[in-house]
Amino acid sequence: MAYHHSAVRQQRRSLRRNAVNRKNKSELRTQVKRLRQAIEGKDKDSAEKLLPQTVSLIDKSVKKGTIHENKGARFKSRLGRQVKSLNPTSPK
Repeated sequence: MAYHHSAVRQQRRSLRRNAVNRKNKSELRTQVKRLRQAIEGKDKDSAEKLLPQTVSLIDKSVKKGTIHENKGARFKSRLGRQVKSLNPTSPK
């Protein structure tokens, strides 16, 4: 247990940041999962609609320091490539 005043404050700050990072990471994972489900379901329209939202969330997570910059770039690159490789849906 922290004893010094500054250590107590740092512990409180650490717990707050941990909660914020956990929330951001969870939100990011959920969004990526939605996009991957659309990709696996060969739903190009849905995937193209979800991609910008997912990229935005990845960028926000990188900016907040929740995930590393390179990991964010890797996510965006792979997901974008997978969405682009989907065959277009048949015209109606």
